[in-house]
Amino acid sequence: MDIALVIIGFILCLVGIIGSFLPVLPGPFTSWIGLLILHFTNVVPQNWTFLGVTLAIALVVWILDYIVPAWGTKHFGGTKYGMIGSSVGLIIGLLFLGPLGIVIGPFAGAFIGELIKDSNDSAKALKAAFGSFLGFLAGTFVKFIVSVAFVILYINKVWEHWGELF
Repeated sequence: MDIALVIIGFILCLVGIIGSFLPVLPGPFTSWIGLLILHFTNVVPQNWTFLGVTLAIALVVWILDYIVPAWGTKHFGGTKYGMIGSSVGLIIGLLFLGPLGIVIGPFAGAFIGELIKDSNDSAKALKAAFGSFLGFLAGTFVKFIVSVAFVILYINKVWEHWGELF
């Protein structure tokens, strides 16, 4: 059973990294669930301080993921239309352009969203789209770094108890 938990936990950690780029999956939180499952094995001792700190980090990053893109959009003069367009653009970009859609989709979506709001000012829409895009990139970067750090912590914990697990 321990080996099954180790495998499931590791898969969740990897899904967390993927979730760093997809808005439908909470990346760091999914990776944290992988860490939690690892601590349910009979071999790895439950360390509630470790789990509490990593959960707090995952929650802070999750909250910042909503604040940073909004801040970027507002800082560059954007509206909710640009923020919504950025998220929709990401999903559509991923569906039709694959990994390249992660870069093109949010920018194009924010631009189109701002044009829907005010079609007369394309310069303002472009500036807001750039701000939304920068906010999205910053949030994605933080989620990715935290998710990778959780995977490294996971591997480290498994490595510490390797002889007992296998």
